[in-house]
Amino acid sequence: MRPLIAVTGRPTGPGRPWRLSGFGSQDNYLDALERAGALGAVLQPVEAPEQDVGHRLDRFDGLLLTGGPDVDPARYGQERHPTVEGDVPRVDHFELALARAAIHRSLPLLAVCRGLQVLNVALAGTLHQHIGDLPGGSDHGRPGVSGTRTAVRVEPGSLLAEVMASTEAKTSCFHHQAVDRVGRGLHVTARAPDGVVEALELADRSSGGWLLAVQWHPETVAGAEPDQQRIFDAFSAAASAARA
Repeated sequence: MRPLIAVTGRPTGPGRPWRLSGFGSQDNYLDALERAGALGAVLQPVEAPEQDVGHRLDRFDGLLLTGGPDVDPARYGQERHPTVEGDVPRVDHFELALARAAIHRSLPLLAVCRGLQVLNVALAGTLHQHIGDLPGGSDHGRPGVSGTRTAVRVEPGSLLAEVMASTEAKTSCFHHQAVDRVGRGLHVTARAPDGVVEALELADRSSGGWLLAVQWHPETVAGAEPDQQRIFDAFSAAASAARA
């Protein structure tokens, strides 16, 4: 059977075809999973105790934490920067709980952009709220605006290097926040030329399940670029193995 992947979605405003607000995912995440042989199911965030949120993963073989708006800085003990926007308390609570539950269960986990940041905060890490304020920081694109290509150097021997079959990549990148203090049990395995963290993995890969987090957006180009699609292929394979 094809692995079933829980996918975090985003609120949508009223408009066609619905008159009321809704919740969903961009096609490119689900398309990349489909090409990898997996089935994606979008989860609606709920106001519930963390343990109850974790039980939402009972029937799934993997978790995909997708991109999206900023995480509320209060979640990692900081005052709010003027550039922070789009955070929704219900969504932050739900996704942080999902991330911790997936790690506790050793459930295969792929995190993209905001997903990487959610993962880091879930494990007591912190974020740079606006990398434009960092000395020597460079442009990593604007959230919601595609097209920026960022060179990334990948650590040899890392899971990411194995998956992509390369230690260098030209990535589809658009974000204004980044990892500051790395969360417990995580290890940086890719950086941009300006030092911005571009990937996280488990520091001890033998201690948990398959976990890969990237700051860029592989889903936007995975249909045309095999090295980016391989990220989803490896995730799907790990989810299949976990199901078995």
